[in-house]
Amino acid sequence: MLTLTGVDAGYEPGRPVLRGVDLRVAPGEVVGLSGPSGTGKTTLARVAALLLAPQRGTVEIDGVGASGVRYARDPRLRTAVGMVFQSPRRSVDARLRLRDVIAEPLRLRGLATAARAGATARTERVAELAGRVGLTADLLDRRPHEVSDGQLQRACLARSLASGPRYLVCDEMTAMLDASTTAALVGVVGAEVRAGRLGVLAISHDDALLDVWADRVVALGAAVAGPA
Repeated sequence: MLTLTGVDAGYEPGRPVLRGVDLRVAPGEVVGLSGPSGTGKTTLARVAALLLAPQRGTVEIDGVGASGVRYARDPRLRTAVGMVFQSPRRSVDARLRLRDVIAEPLRLRGLATAARAGATARTERVAELAGRVGLTADLLDRRPHEVSDGQLQRACLARSLASGPRYLVCDEMTAMLDASTTAALVGVVGAEVRAGRLGVLAISHDDALLDVWADRVVALGAAVAGPA
């Protein structure tokens, strides 16, 4: 269970964007998070993804407390939560080929001890992930400016799955995509959930999408969020 309890969070001391937020995401479930602009949905996403430490309250992953930001936390928690951001172009290095975007977590993690075996394992894993998100082999050698937003977001989703997270935070993952790509990526995430590999926090301004995608929807509003 990914559990946030009594969370205050923000970017300036003493000025929280969120106040007293409680949220729970279980393995094998999609929890939708809706709410108008300015209520702190992205701030909550960053706290849930261990990218922003709460000013107050606690974050627990499967009963283990997570304090500090991701790279200052217990090594067991560093890959426990993945995140897919709204803008794929802002979340990748424009110099990397798509295969390198997908492989980033694998290189950091060290998939194998021997360099040669590690490279082979990474290549195989990247190919498997690319196939899972619907990227053809010819796209993997292209750089971000050579592909569409939808193709790049597919690579970003594959990257987020590469290290085998137990939970996934999707922060407006489909906001910049067309309907067919949205359906495809939601389908990929849904397959991971049904396989029991993921619990998902899906943040969107599209209530119709959340009605289809999420098992339940939590509305973030004035009752739980402070002024943005």
